[in-house]
Amino acid sequence: MMLETKRLVMRPFEEKDLQDFHEYAKDPKVGPPAGWKTHATLEESKDILGNFMAGDEVFALVEKASGKVVGSLGLHEDRKREYKGAKMVGYVLSSRYWGRGYMPEALEGLLAYAFETLQLNLVSAYHYPFNVQSQRVLEKAGFHFEGVLRACSILVDGEIVDDRCYSMKREEYFNIREALLEQIDPSL
Repeated sequence: MMLETKRLVMRPFEEKDLQDFHEYAKDPKVGPPAGWKTHATLEESKDILGNFMAGDEVFALVEKASGKVVGSLGLHEDRKREYKGAKMVGYVLSSRYWGRGYMPEALEGLLAYAFETLQLNLVSAYHYPFNVQSQRVLEKAGFHFEGVLRACSILVDGEIVDDRCYSMKREEYFNIREALLEQIDPSL
């Protein structure tokens, strides 16, 4: 399955994506703010890429102009909401591509898929208090701030931190759909 926006393609990862994936996964500015450790070796990235390819939750985020994988995003089980109509979004973008509006664009495309194709009732997202960039992405995409789960997550260094919680309900998505569709490729 493949999703497209004006500047991006979201598709399953492939073996040929290993170098691009490793390039951003080894960047210490990328993994830790998302909750995972920086990849130390190409082999580590290869193992994780294999997990992505074996599952169906994570999409490679490909810049159309260059054909380069610049990040990933996906819909995952939300361990805080245990029912089938809810999924949690996770995303990461190469630091070389920060500030270009790629992640809000990709997230809006993923929301269209989540609510229009998968017929989900709710999409949630969480970020650590220090990850202000994720907060801005979620706000731009129209997510609602729910609150803070205190001392909820353990970082890779063992530090216990809060989770800032956001969500979008199905009816909220359709209320802002026109604004979202203006930014999404009309061929969807």
